Amino acid sequence: MSKDSPNIIVRLLRGLWNALNFTRLLIFNLIFLILAIAFFTAVFSSRPVIQARTALVIDPKGDIVEQYTIDPAQRALGNLAGNPPKEVQLRDLLHVIDAAAKDARIERIVLVPDEIDGAGLATLHELGNALDRFRAAGKDVVAVVGNAGQTQYLLASHADRILLDPYGAVMLEGFANYRSYFKDALDKLGVEVHLIKVGQYKSAAEPYVLNGPSDASKEADRYWMGGLWQDYLAEVASERKIDAATIEDDIAHYDERVAAHQGDLAKLALEQKLVDQLATREEARRYLREKGVADDDGSFRQVDFKNYLAMLPPEGLKHFGTQVAVVVAQGEIVPGEQQPGMIGGRSTAQLVRMARDDDHVKAVVLRVNSPGGDAYSSELIRREVAETRAAGKPVIVSMGDVAASGGYWIAMDGDEIWAEPTTITGSIGIFGLIMTIPETLAKIGVHTDGVGTTPLAGSFDIRRPLAPEIEAILNSVIKHGYDQFIGNVARARKRTPQEIDAIAQGRVWSGSQAKERGLVDKLGGLNDAIAAAASRAKLGGNYGVRYVEREPSTWERFVMSFGESGAMVRLARSVGFTLPGAWLDRSEVAEISGILQTLKGKRYGAFAHCFCEIR
Repeated sequence: MSKDSPNIIVRLLRGLWNALNFTRLLIFNLIFLILAIAFFTAVFSSRPVIQARTALVIDPKGDIVEQYTIDPAQRALGNLAGNPPKEVQLRDLLHVIDAAAKDARIERIVLVPDEIDGAGLATLHELGNALDRFRAAGKDVVAVVGNAGQTQYLLASHADRILLDPYGAVMLEGFANYRSYFKDALDKLGVEVHLIKVGQYKSAAEPYVLNGPSDASKEADRYWMGGLWQDYLAEVASERKIDAATIEDDIAHYDERVAAHQGDLAKLALEQKLVDQLATREEARRYLREKGVADDDGSFRQVDFKNYLAMLPPEGLKHFGTQVAVVVAQGEIVPGEQQPGMIGGRSTAQLVRMARDDDHVKAVVLRVNSPGGDAYSSELIRREVAETRAAGKPVIVSMGDVAASGGYWIAMDGDEIWAEPTTITGSIGIFGLIMTIPETLAKIGVHTDGVGTTPLAGSFDIRRPLAPEIEAILNSVIKHGYDQFIGNVARARKRTPQEIDAIAQGRVWSGSQAKERGLVDKLGGLNDAIAAAASRAKLGGNYGVRYVEREPSTWERFVMSFGESGAMVRLARSVGFTLPGAWLDRSEVAEISGILQTLKGKRYGAFAHCFCEIR
């Protein structure tokens, strides 16, 4: 072997290393260059130019929510992958509609409600009012409908003209609240359920101790759901200029009506005057071209509501000085720090505190959309509301679709409480629920025994029977909690505890019914509540509106800049960018998660919760 051989090997290895290093740097530089180009494209890409006589297309997909329940980075990546999360913020839709009403370039709204999955009656009522304001500005709304259930149709009814697909249908059926009951199943499993509640109508935990709803539960549900249904019928009848009694009669005899039209549901809807015209999507486009201006693609001149929203200044940047702060409380009320879409006893209380400590904020609107949850967490938020008022800042509560039980608890101390007529509220009551499983274990030959240092030691072990002394203690605690609840409501509403008890007892009310009973001050939507807050703070018209929420991280802002850029979305889709799997359906997960979070770390659960969903 030559003495130069080691030098040759060293030079060879050094050359390989340099080549690898060069390749590594080249790849990283290329990645950086691509990201830089993408970033500047996202920032400086041209936005759609809106011409005169443009139609604004509003086609919400998924749930209409008070705030996103999916974090900004996930939303942005979903947009890039062509699989956006199925959520639209109510505030964004209201902002777009009200801005379009003042925009001379926007001639009409084309509403496509088919893919709205979830929206409460109060949300739909508020959106309907916004469409009415748009029409009052001298512009028209055309609804293009494939199939419409009650949710989609209530919004469509606010259009000047409804076009229904000839193979479509409008299905109005009324409201229902059916639940599964587990007593027999739990008995077979040997599970002993111990329910401690105060409130004749507090029926949230009945499925665990009964095989069907109690008479009191049926009575209360029939009353508040009946009130909501009459409000629904009145709204549709008013918008469509038809008699509410006729709609009810058609529903009661729907089988006969369908048979008379040989099963043609679209023609039936046309005869019932629920729609104005039958039209395929192409016929609808032709109709809109004739009413407006044709575009280069053979459709009509239009702008999507998301693109239009991106052109508008954000609500929070309207004014950098005096502000009305909006704090959103949406979802189950559970302990600790929570992400948007859930109400954390600590995190939501902190948002109220942030608004109170901000010198620019002169008034606060607490927007509540919650069926309640953990009683202690509800109390933490209520205290912050009371402290904010004590600090001299008015707090106006705006109730959304539901503000019941714990949702009412956090609302009670507002200077004013606003609700929509169709808000679900009340349910002032409290319950505790403990399940023990000694008989369940005995069925499989497992027994529990041992010793404790005191009579109470091990009392909450679910493997052991619940001692009568513990049940007596819990009865006293739950009764005390209810007395506190109605006592606080009485103080806040300037009534006696006896007066509040007469309308409490866990009973649910619609917004209109709650106003009649003094639980709500005024009927109106979020914008009404914001105006009321500004009026109480004597701000005149010179103020901005800012949502107080968790600030997105630098990374989230960076990803959002890509995901919200139309140019970047087109680029990502052109190169086939996808995300594995599908978005998780959050609705059921959120409910289960809320219950589990409430129970976590507790010996027992003290709940101020209302299971008052309608379908």
